[in-house]
Amino acid sequence: MELVTAKITDAKETPLHRQIRRIWKYKLLYVLLVPALAWVFIFDYLPLYGITIAFMDYNAIQGFSGSQWVGFKYFRMLFESEMFLNAFKNTLLISLYKMISGFLCPILLALALNEIRVVWFKKFLQTAVYLPRFVSWVVYGGIITLLLSPETGVINKIIAFFGGDPAYLLVEPAYFRTILVVTDAMKEMGWAAIIYMAAIAGLNPEVYEAAIVDGATRFQRIVHVTLPGITGTIIVIFILRVGYIMSAGLDQVINLYNPMVFEVGDILDTYIYRVGIEQFNLSLAAAADVIKGFIGLVMMLVANQIAKRINDSGIF
Repeated sequence: MELVTAKITDAKETPLHRQIRRIWKYKLLYVLLVPALAWVFIFDYLPLYGITIAFMDYNAIQGFSGSQWVGFKYFRMLFESEMFLNAFKNTLLISLYKMISGFLCPILLALALNEIRVVWFKKFLQTAVYLPRFVSWVVYGGIITLLLSPETGVINKIIAFFGGDPAYLLVEPAYFRTILVVTDAMKEMGWAAIIYMAAIAGLNPEVYEAAIVDGATRFQRIVHVTLPGITGTIIVIFILRVGYIMSAGLDQVINLYNPMVFEVGDILDTYIYRVGIEQFNLSLAAAADVIKGFIGLVMMLVANQIAKRINDSGIF
């Protein structure tokens, strides 16, 4: 009789009632979630109100309520500014180069490390490629400057050894973007490879054994087993990287660039820093940041839709 009553009760229960009952059942877990949600709301969502600075002639003394609304005035100023357009172009180029190198290098590194069978040597290489990630760009930039020094730098010593003329590469516009891309890949690819190595570790070893029985070489196993097995991870990481296409690396550029390479090295982040902090034109800096964030959001949504259409591997 009690079982029949319970079934009748479940039949009369609406989806809303079931949801409330489920929430009440796991109420302690939801309570634990509250601090994290509060943190995200306070530090990620509340500051979004600051976007309104881009649409007003903001005065720090008068505040939000006392500043005058000017609509898209500062957005028009940006697109009429040659300095902003140059920074926009540099950001796209440097970010595109970094996205390609920062996307391919970790995959190749993870595949190479996975093929090393000497355990101690593999651990040594893993540690060696991870370490640069934990060095700040202030220190890392100083190391790069020393390495590229025309008098004492190792790079110029090698160039001179092969009969070339030493040059201060950091002040050469033709080489500056290449230096940014290469040094960024050297610093970050070891840390980024961790995700791919974790994905490789989760593959079924029986598939590799079957490939060996079928006579597949090591390279064929990489191409036909390992890469297809981590395709989902590769697509997710690619989508996330596309979302940061308008972020070319403020820490790196501001520690390496100089007036000699300003034309090819000035990016949106340094432009926003210069206009907002040094010139204290907060409205113009906020407008540039809104454009940067909007383009990144659109690019991420487009990349996600393309990934879902190809093999249904989007992030949402």
